[in-house]
Amino acid sequence: MTYIQQGTSDFKKATFGMFAGGLNTFAILYSTQPLMPEFSREFGISPTVASLSLSVSTIAMAFSMLLVGSLSESWGRKPVMTTALAGSAILAVITAFAPNFHILLAARVLLGIVLAGLPAIAMAYLGEEMEPGTLGVAMGLYISGNSIGGMGGRIIVGMLTDFFNWRVALAGIGVLAIVASLFFWVTLPKSRNFHAQPLKVKPLLRSMISHLRDPGLLCLYGIGFLLMGSFVMLYNYISYQLIAPPFSLSQTLVGWIFIVYIVGTFSSTWMGRLADRCGRRKVLWIALSIMLAGASATLTTNLPLKIAGIAVFTFGFFGGHSIASSWVGRRAAHDKAQASSLYLFFYYAGSSIGGTVGGTFWIAFGWGGVVAAIVCLLGLALLLSVRLTHIPVLTEKKSSV
Repeated sequence: MTYIQQGTSDFKKATFGMFAGGLNTFAILYSTQPLMPEFSREFGISPTVASLSLSVSTIAMAFSMLLVGSLSESWGRKPVMTTALAGSAILAVITAFAPNFHILLAARVLLGIVLAGLPAIAMAYLGEEMEPGTLGVAMGLYISGNSIGGMGGRIIVGMLTDFFNWRVALAGIGVLAIVASLFFWVTLPKSRNFHAQPLKVKPLLRSMISHLRDPGLLCLYGIGFLLMGSFVMLYNYISYQLIAPPFSLSQTLVGWIFIVYIVGTFSSTWMGRLADRCGRRKVLWIALSIMLAGASATLTTNLPLKIAGIAVFTFGFFGGHSIASSWVGRRAAHDKAQASSLYLFFYYAGSSIGGTVGGTFWIAFGWGGVVAAIVCLLGLALLLSVRLTHIPVLTEKKSSV
């Protein structure tokens, strides 16, 4: 097998292409998150209902991933990813013209289904094409694209909403996504180590069941669910707190607060390298502990300290996700795209469930209730990470669990 080596031209093309794909995914998917207060105001809906603009996309994506990851085993990695990015970019533009909230939700469901084609396959592509010793770095760079997309998308949406309205903001994100899709298509190298397999349902089901029977993968799936559930819970409702007294910030200022996503660009790559050197178990514990500290710090009424807490929380999240997601690719002994799809199914299911359930805590208990829920989720993630230490290491050459 011919792997892509770090420092080569193909390595740069692959990492830049996947960076653009990750940027595109998060910018489109989370473009409605800072707009939830606007939806509440314009459509007369509660924060919990407004959160559905994100939750329906992530849950649709989660279920779609279970199919798309398997389809890529027959249709190829790059063609499916490119189609997903282009189609979702077009749907993002269409969403801006939704006449009511119900139509907006329907468009967001379709967007989630189509967008699944990139995250469901990206980890498998990197796992197959990258030299194993540099997988942590490559995965970290891909996930840093997620953080830049999430940050940039929120900032752009916030500014365009203040200067124009939320419809112009969503259309602007869609146009930028079309450009990123073209860059991905031109830049990403074709698969070298992918071998197409006939699409057979029964073997795929057996393979899926075997992944779900692996205790190591189950722990990683649970950690992904809890990581993303806590992350979306925080970011969904922090906007409601910041635009209300005593902070009373504008949409533009709230959008710029998401610049703390930049720490995710650093942490995903840095913690990926650290995990390659020091071991994934130890570094995952550190990432979860950092998230707990950051969430607790957001309880302060001092705005600079609250923003610092969000930054610390974000640093830990992207580092933890980078470790857990690359760990899945190494743990899975077969059908890596399907194993990655299952991880992302739980990951985005956590986004949908955590993001919506968080609205109940916000309405009933305010920000303190949201933070308490986040602490509970991260406590469970820590328990699962401890459980990983008691699971035997696989003997396969590329496995590290």
